[in-house]
Formats: sequence, structure tokens, C-alpha cells
Amino acid sequence: MLLISETLKKIFTACESINSSDIHISCGEVPRFRMDGNLMPNPLFTNFDSETVDDIAMELGLETLPIGCADGTERIRLTLLKEGSIDGAISSPSGTRYRFNIFRENSRTAIAMRRLDSTFHSLSTLGLPEKLEEFCYCPDGLVIVTGPTGSGKSTTLATLIETINSTRHSHIVTIEDPIEFIHTSKKSLVHQRQIGRDAKNFSSALVESLRQDPDVILVGEIRDLATFRTALTASETGHLVFATLHAGDCVGAIERFISVFPSDEQNGIRQQLALSLRGVLAQHLLPSKKGGRVAVCELMVNTVATANLIATARTAQLLSVIETSGNIGMQSMDQSLAKLVLQNRISEAAAYTLSKSPETLKSRLATSRV
Repeated sequence: MLLISETLKKIFTACESINSSDIHISCGEVPRFRMDGNLMPNPLFTNFDSETVDDIAMELGLETLPIGCADGTERIRLTLLKEGSIDGAISSPSGTRYRFNIFRENSRTAIAMRRLDSTFHSLSTLGLPEKLEEFCYCPDGLVIVTGPTGSGKSTTLATLIETINSTRHSHIVTIEDPIEFIHTSKKSLVHQRQIGRDAKNFSSALVESLRQDPDVILVGEIRDLATFRTALTASETGHLVFATLHAGDCVGAIERFISVFPSDEQNGIRQQLALSLRGVLAQHLLPSKKGGRVAVCELMVNTVATANLIATARTAQLLSVIETSGNIGMQSMDQSLAKLVLQNRISEAAAYTLSKSPETLKSRLATSRV
């Protein structure tokens, strides 16, 4: 880690002392810290001028470059001008990990940082289905974790990777942008590659990983056709692949995966996916009645029934299978919402905002309370 300035140290200390989840730094503004969903200015600071914000941005940006990179500051400036933003991660003096995004707005620099929990928790502590752990012991196949930005996908994947690291003698290669959770090799050997610093892009890093004798591969995000294709191939050739993509639910994730491929390939891709898919987890975060946020999860396990629906382009029927397969650990988003409401962990109003069928959810809750 590079030396951290006193200003950045003060920001990190403030964030950790008030248990804030996010930090926002803008020109002409006081740094703001998010507490239980609310973004508030911090009285410990005065307005930051553009020079201060630029200095912090350059300091953070250096973390994204290869060690010993010449003209690092100039490279960061050029990247910001060309791309408009830079992603990265950094550890504070206390060891707390932060993900950051430096971006341009109104021809000025701004910074958003997310504080990450570096402690690896159990699936139950995170509010995730215990059935997920079974995916960690699959010898091969594809596991997809989906959800909107900020829904906890990275935390879920870090938990699964740490489970493998602690229980299996294997080689784990992670491809991330940026690296959010640091894994220390235990039973497994873990190598973590950061896009921009250790690898050019997801597609090339994934191809390279296949020459590194991996047992398990984590792809931080599938973004383009080449990466989709290689991830699927890897899952078919003896590797267990974990990947994230953006979709609202399990059915949407499968349809999104298939739709990326040219139309003349999609029937074949359905067949391949039906064979190689192990499961899909879709997750969201909702405000908890006790403060903080709670995970709402939909879980699909790929069975003979679900594989047949995927292969025959009947994904619209998958939700019905998910809702009637609770005996093997599956659950729909609405079932998860109902459970959390009945446990008094989230409000009904919050549940209805995420429910696909509020009337059905209302009926389900009424029936359960009888």
C-alpha cells in the first residue's frame, strides 16, 4: 500500500469511528458520510477545494497502477480525461478495505468510496441461504450471483471463496476490478488479479487463467461476449467458475446470459448452459427495521427440471419451479420477502417495493398469519 496523506487518514478515521458505509468527496463541499442509508455532511471537515479533491484522487489512483509505474500521476489524469472514471480499492491504516470510484463531473473531480467489511462471515450471518455452501464443493460448473450495484454480490462471493479456501486443497484465481477482499492462502492457494494493475481486462485475464492450472475461477463481472463465452467454456472443462452479472432475479440472469450471444448461437448456448450451470443467486438489500440493511435472496439450484426449461427456452416457467422446490433449498424473491416480514426484520412497505406481485405477497402474508 502507498503512503496515505493526513487528509485521507482523517477521512478514513471519521468513517470508521461513526460506522459509515460510504464516503463522498466533492469540490466545494464538505465530505459526506452515509449512515443507515442517509448521506450526511461531517462537521469535522470544512469544504474541500478542487486542489484538495484532485490530490486525494491522484493518491487513490496510484493504487490502480502497476508497482513502479513511471509518470503515474499523469497516467491517472489522462485516464480520467479519456474514460471519465477510475475504479480501485485501498486499505486504510487500520486495515479496513475501501472500494473507490474517481469520476469527472462538471469538469471537476469527485470521489465515491464504499467501506468494505474485511471480516469473512458465515452465510447465515449474512442472511444468505445455507444451500449456497453446496456450490463450493462442486468440482466444476458455473455459479452466477446477480443483483443491482451495491446489493452485496462481492461480499457473497468473498464468503464462498473463503469457504473453499478453508476447506479444499485447490488453486483459486480471482479476476476483479478492483480487488475488494484480500484472501490469504489457507488450504487453497489463492491468486488475486486486479484489472488494470495485474491484467489488461476481464476477457484476456480469464483466458490467461486457464493456463494457470486453476480449480476455481472468480470473474468479478461478466461484461462482454468474449468473457461470457470463455466463462462458459471454462465451466465445461473441469473448472468451477463463479461470476456476477447485473439482473434483477434468477430468470433475468439466465435470459441475460443467453441474450448476449448472437441469435444463431443461442439454442446451442441454452444447451451448454443447461448442462454447466450449478445455480443462480439473486440478491437485493432492503432497510432493516432494526437499522442497517438486510439481504433478500432468490436462489435457483439447477436440477433436471430447471435444466430442461433452460434448454428448451421455457425460462418463464422457472419461477414456478423455484417456488415449489423449497424442499431442496430453492426460494423465490417473494418467498424471501414474506419470510423477512414475518420475522419482523423488514417492513411490509419495504417488501412491496421489491415484490413482483404485491397482491400475491399480501395474500401470502395474510395466510401465514392465520
